[in-house]
Amino acid sequence: MIHGGAGTLFKGRLDPKREALAREGLQTALLAGQQALQDSALDAVEQAVRALEDCPAFNAGRGAVYSHEGEQHMDAAMMYGKDRSAGAIAGVQRIKNPISLARKVLHHSPHVFLIGQGAEQFAREHHCVFAEDTYFHSDYRWQQLLAIRGQQTTALDHGIGLGTVGAVALDGQGQLAAATSTGGMTNKRYGRVGDSPLIGCGTYADSRCAVSATGHGEYFIRSAFAYDIAARLRYADMPLQEACEAALATIAELGGGGGVIAIDAKGNVAMPFNTGRMYRGAVTCDGSPEIDIY
Repeated sequence: MIHGGAGTLFKGRLDPKREALAREGLQTALLAGQQALQDSALDAVEQAVRALEDCPAFNAGRGAVYSHEGEQHMDAAMMYGKDRSAGAIAGVQRIKNPISLARKVLHHSPHVFLIGQGAEQFAREHHCVFAEDTYFHSDYRWQQLLAIRGQQTTALDHGIGLGTVGAVALDGQGQLAAATSTGGMTNKRYGRVGDSPLIGCGTYADSRCAVSATGHGEYFIRSAFAYDIAARLRYADMPLQEACEAALATIAELGGGGGVIAIDAKGNVAMPFNTGRMYRGAVTCDGSPEIDIY
């Protein structure tokens, strides 16, 4: 299962060409994840998210939004349910695929969470691919920044709902994994980091479920959203859909919006959201990709 963003702070409709690009990106990501799922859940979520990072329609990797200073800072996280190993990075620049760096951290670092220049040094030592600023530049994203740069506000992709990307998977060995990647908020300041790379907030996986969230990160952080879903399964024995909806209701009570994709160890899936749209899709090893927006 994948998502390509939910949550909106501004009214508006998406340009048909950009929506078509998003649908194409979702389709490519699902097929990449489906093929890799034959190897493992970790491979599936990495390859699906890499494909979404490579698509400029989404706010991750190549499509990352600009900060107040006119820079692109990216965050990502990955977690493996079998042993709850995790890797996360934040505030990195020019990393072509931040999710692959997060996986390097998961496998090769004694630390779970690396940030900024330290994370970039780790990326170089582990042969991650860097790209020039021109690869990430988008006049579309730049205009989004200029539209609100003089205001004391941030934006979740100007109402089009194309934002944070993520994937969850259950493989043939019964193992679960989750991955999330984002460029954060347009016009963010002071080194702001959202929920996506925070284990238990925007990303989580254990032996019962795998979760990736998207939306207004501050609310997801304050509610420990992704772990809240897992805890409802573990301690209250809730069905997955009910657990996701209850956790999302907490976000709404706090005043936030967004959505989530989740899968449990039995293969049950949930994709609730409380915004006008959430770009999402799912596919099984022997099935056809299914994509939804509204």
